[in-house]
Amino acid sequence: MPEQDVTVGQLLLAEYESVKGEQRARIGFRDNLLYVTLAVGAAVIAAAAQAKQPSMLLALPPVCVVLGWTYLVNDQKISAIGLYVRDDLGPRLAELAGSSGGFTTFGWEAYHRRDTRRRSRKAVQTVIDLTAFCVVPLAALSVFWSNGGAGGLLIGLSVLEALVVAGLASQIVWYAKAA
Repeated sequence: MPEQDVTVGQLLLAEYESVKGEQRARIGFRDNLLYVTLAVGAAVIAAAAQAKQPSMLLALPPVCVVLGWTYLVNDQKISAIGLYVRDDLGPRLAELAGSSGGFTTFGWEAYHRRDTRRRSRKAVQTVIDLTAFCVVPLAALSVFWSNGGAGGLLIGLSVLEALVVAGLASQIVWYAKAA
């Protein structure tokens, strides 16, 4: 069987396909995390209301933090892949193609970022992320606290949960500003 020579360009295109495949998979996973969070939140709230046990609401903050952190990490990786394609992979392919300016590889990676409404969409998405992953669990904690009658251990746990949710909120805001 004759040997086939593989060019650097072919390897870079294969790498592009690979990272874009990972990006697509992460986008689907990330977007579904919002739906999962809404479903879990509704289930916990319904169960707590039906059982008339506000302490069951303490299950919501850890779930929202885990799902929110997973959402945030996937979102960061999605952005990192786009940055890699724009700033590293694309220019290397353009250089191999002998492009002397005027030709942009993978132009969509930069083009869609120039949309004039991008900032407003990012701001709205940040509000949605904060609401789903932070406001809802903090509201659940508020209901738990306002109900009274909980022991010191549960109050301590709820305060710890509130601090962790606040930490996630700060990461969501920080990442939104960085992006």
